[in-house]
Amino acid sequence: MSTTATIAEYQAQNKAKLVSEVRRRFEAEYVTDKSDKYDSRDVERLQQDDNWVESYLAWRHNVIDETLKMLDESFQWRKEMAVNDLTEASIPRWLLEIGGIYLHGYDKEGNKLFWIRVKYHIKDHKTMLDKKKLIAFWLERYAKRENGKPVTVMFDLSETGLNNIDMDFVRFIINCFKVYYPKYLSKIVIFDMPWIMNAAFKLVKTWLGPEAVSLLKFTSKNDIQDYVSVEYLPPHMGGTDPFKYSYPPLVDDDFQTPLCENGPIASEDEASSKEDIESDGKDTLETISNEEQTTLPKKGNIMEPTSKADENEKVDSKMKTFKKPLSVFKGPLLHISPAEELYFGSTDSGEKKALIVLTNVTKNIVAFKVRTTAPEKYRVKPSNSSCDPGASVDIVVSPHGGLTVSAQDRFLVMAAEMEQTSGTGPAELTQFWKEVPRNKVMEHRLRCHIVASCKPSSLTWKDHASNMSDKTSEDLCHQLSRLVASTRKLEDQVERCIWFQQLLLALTMLSFTFMVSSFYLLYSSRSGP
Repeated sequence: MSTTATIAEYQAQNKAKLVSEVRRRFEAEYVTDKSDKYDSRDVERLQQDDNWVESYLAWRHNVIDETLKMLDESFQWRKEMAVNDLTEASIPRWLLEIGGIYLHGYDKEGNKLFWIRVKYHIKDHKTMLDKKKLIAFWLERYAKRENGKPVTVMFDLSETGLNNIDMDFVRFIINCFKVYYPKYLSKIVIFDMPWIMNAAFKLVKTWLGPEAVSLLKFTSKNDIQDYVSVEYLPPHMGGTDPFKYSYPPLVDDDFQTPLCENGPIASEDEASSKEDIESDGKDTLETISNEEQTTLPKKGNIMEPTSKADENEKVDSKMKTFKKPLSVFKGPLLHISPAEELYFGSTDSGEKKALIVLTNVTKNIVAFKVRTTAPEKYRVKPSNSSCDPGASVDIVVSPHGGLTVSAQDRFLVMAAEMEQTSGTGPAELTQFWKEVPRNKVMEHRLRCHIVASCKPSSLTWKDHASNMSDKTSEDLCHQLSRLVASTRKLEDQVERCIWFQQLLLALTMLSFTFMVSSFYLLYSSRSGP
């Protein structure tokens, strides 16, 4: 056994001992005779969830006494705030509608962004408890979905003044990550902080402590992109994210498994073995998902299992009615078309479907799966399958029923290279995705775009004939986009020219005044007695 393996085994054993000791002592020293002090669900989870115990231990550097104190404080707070019972209905509607606190987007490290729009906050003791509950609601909701994955807090201080700053509320947010949700803080990005608030935010550094103070990032429009790319930054931060907060429903752009042929998938394990294919007589496009390997026998006859080759043949025959996308994202494992946006027609246009084309550019089989931020709205066929070397797979994306496509919706294509000996059946794919290291997974995101008349460079489903050729329509769209961009650049240049002209005029007038004054003084001195 190598030295590295021996060290790893020792660390695992030591961690297990620490977890066991924390559980034993917490039960004996804190829970006994004080059962009403904590929520019984938290106590039960502590005994079952190793990761939860380890997160508290890690934050207290494996010092058991400090960890126990932290658990005691955290559990009391959780019961006081009724965290396990917090729901959307627990929060006043006006607080959800205002859009001051929400989760949306990702930083460059892939961490979720937790937005605090400070301009919407006014210090008011009457509403403080509700605002704290809203913070706890979002954090608990996220923690249940992404156990242990950190978030980046975005303190947006643009358009704020002293009336918006509530240091007690800021301290509560800091405590959430220091005590109540340990290991969930990636960093705190403070944007556009007015100079008058420098003294106030020096307190934040003391609350975080010397070890966590490096997590504070003070930014402006010039350097915010060091931490968050433009696609997840709003325009006032120099970004291109079209997202606009609205409620209802809750903002939810976590990528999840989309609708399959039979509706939402409960879990990927169940999906791999229990999904059945049902014919849809009303839909002119029928494709059989590669992850759905068998069909149920219909009444009166028995059908043989459909082979993967037959499925692909059916897909190919149906794809002939689509217009192929032109833009391509060239990744290390897959080429993905379209490159950035899926274009859907409006309800009136009748164009309701879009196509994603994946092309395997490796010498091995590549497993892929597609997830979306709105799983209840879309059918994706196939959503979890594999692609042979050099082959292409067409993925059909269609809104479910009468649901409307939103520009806020996102799709995530995940891909990973498989070994030559690996099987590609549902069970093998499920096991593969459980075991594949995260750094081996290629990810690419696609936005949704809605068009009314012009046909952009992604594939759309046609329900009626079009008099304009596809190529002409695409050219018009691209030319229009370039024209808008050029117009904006021209407006910026004109504004700069006007500013320089005004500055030059002011300097000229100043110089002229100085010269006249000089001549006047010179003349006066010579004509004097």
